[in-house]
Amino acid sequence: MQKKTVSSDSGSLFRTLRNLWPYMWPSDRPDLKLRVAVALALLVLAKVILLLVPYFFKWATDVLSGEGEPPAWIPAALAGPVMLVVAYNVVRVGQLGFNQLRDALFARVGQHAVRQLAYKTFVHLHALSLRFHLERRTGGLSRIIERGTKGIEIVVRFTILNSVPTVLEFVLSAGILLFVYGWTYLAVVAVTVWLYVWFTVKASDWRIAIRREMNRSDTDANTKAVDSLLNYETVKYFNNEEMESRRFDRSMARYEQAATKTWTSLGWLNFGQGVIFGIGMTIIMVMSALEVSRGTHTVGDFVFVNALLIQLSIPLNFIGSVYREIRQGLTDIEEMFNLLDVEPDVRDKPDAKPLRIEKGEVRFEDVHFAYDPARPILKGISFTIPAGKTVAIVGPSGAGKSTISRLIFRFYDIQKGAILIDGQDVRDVTQESLRRVIGMVPQDTVLFNDTIAYNIRYGRPDASDEEVRNAAALAQIDGFIQSLPDGYNSMVGERGLKLSGGEKQRVAIARTILKAPPILILDEATSALDTHTEQEIQAALDLVSRGRTTLVIAHRLSTVVNADEIIVLRDGQIAERGTHRSLLEKGGLYAEMWNRQREATEAEERLRRAREEDEMGIVVRKSPAYEEPKV
Repeated sequence: MQKKTVSSDSGSLFRTLRNLWPYMWPSDRPDLKLRVAVALALLVLAKVILLLVPYFFKWATDVLSGEGEPPAWIPAALAGPVMLVVAYNVVRVGQLGFNQLRDALFARVGQHAVRQLAYKTFVHLHALSLRFHLERRTGGLSRIIERGTKGIEIVVRFTILNSVPTVLEFVLSAGILLFVYGWTYLAVVAVTVWLYVWFTVKASDWRIAIRREMNRSDTDANTKAVDSLLNYETVKYFNNEEMESRRFDRSMARYEQAATKTWTSLGWLNFGQGVIFGIGMTIIMVMSALEVSRGTHTVGDFVFVNALLIQLSIPLNFIGSVYREIRQGLTDIEEMFNLLDVEPDVRDKPDAKPLRIEKGEVRFEDVHFAYDPARPILKGISFTIPAGKTVAIVGPSGAGKSTISRLIFRFYDIQKGAILIDGQDVRDVTQESLRRVIGMVPQDTVLFNDTIAYNIRYGRPDASDEEVRNAAALAQIDGFIQSLPDGYNSMVGERGLKLSGGEKQRVAIARTILKAPPILILDEATSALDTHTEQEIQAALDLVSRGRTTLVIAHRLSTVVNADEIIVLRDGQIAERGTHRSLLEKGGLYAEMWNRQREATEAEERLRRAREEDEMGIVVRKSPAYEEPKV
């Protein structure tokens, strides 16, 4: 699994925006492009109108003080002081309306970007290899995606809708100050803004580390909560509720500490910003006041400069908020971007073609495989499963049995040799076409927290209700489902916990029957069941595998006695192979395993009968018709 690290510190904001731009300007959505264009036009119009606000304030003040008149282009009906005040407020409300219309138009664009990136991440996670998902922490992964999608929305919205208008407003305001009031006013404002932005950047960078620690603590707490709830029964079995609560509380304590630091540092940041802008505003107002006292400025000019600075302080303060939000948003999507940068271990070749099934023969040719190079699992395995035949793989734990099924599915790529289906190397065909022709009934059947019908139909989503019922009947579970109050609409619970082990296995068998694959893998499908349930499930499995190329990976040898060939693995190599009878006659490893399991089964049966006899004896002794013999 290859992974390149992306950091919000070292990464460029502009590079991030460049990556996000195709989602904000989607080539296949002209309606969204139009929304972006209109929103940007309204953005410029709103800022131009905003600059008229302090002018109307100045003209109204000059008229009231008798020091000046409004420009000639203003109609005489609006030139009076009352109408100028009304016009001043109308312009303010109009500017606010344009801003809200701009935000409303851009809302769908931003949400479209969030949806597309979330979808891309979801698809990417499903494309990653099994190795990644075996190492994942489900609670932490869901938290990363949740924060990442929110971070994307923040970056998109705050950058386009706030940063650009703020820069535009500052440029227009600077031009007015330069051409109307001189370079000294512009210099003071420029220095104030530079100090303000510099302080904001430095303080926000300091707060990023605190934010990361808060995110780590939040992820850790959520992971522990999800893991504990998913393993609810295990927690109860070992009476460890208090221990789980302490583990969760320790994570929340770290989150509490980091969150407190986050809010405290935010208070210092806001205070510093206020001091810097307050000093700059004081200098500008003193300069204007001196100009008024000397008669070079009117009171309206003093009011105009003051109004312009106050008006500029709002987006300036927002620049601080925008920068913080953007940096924090980048921090939140940092791990999401890292997820998108994880390369799958298994990829289709550029020229991969769909698998063509003619007979369904599966062949292993000198297959070598290791999860870790220092610990080889399979050491030169060669065997063939003829079309329509059943081959069983047995052997001690750790011999590599289940690894073989994962390699057929191409969850991993082998280091040496070849796995062929009808003569086609599985590495040369598309993964989608490969997995479409293979059915699996695993040992640990995990169901979706949905209805029984949904879980059966998962084998073929377009199947009709009648086909679902037929599959359930073949899996010998239709009667049980019909007896439930909600029938096929009954919920199975988290991971199928509302069903017994045998019922879950039957649902898995029905799901596979519905898929109707030419190749079938039974990976210890009955090893977790009792003997009686195993016999019932085995009958259903025999029906499913009839006429299909079937690989049976078994722990209980009683389930493979009818296999066309039995392969015995030991330490990643084939120790023996043959039919059940021939292997028993050979008297090797298979015969030893068979005798050991038979002795264990007989002992279990004797113990069962003894318990039944004891229970019957208790019942007889407690019966009212029973009397102790008299001596």
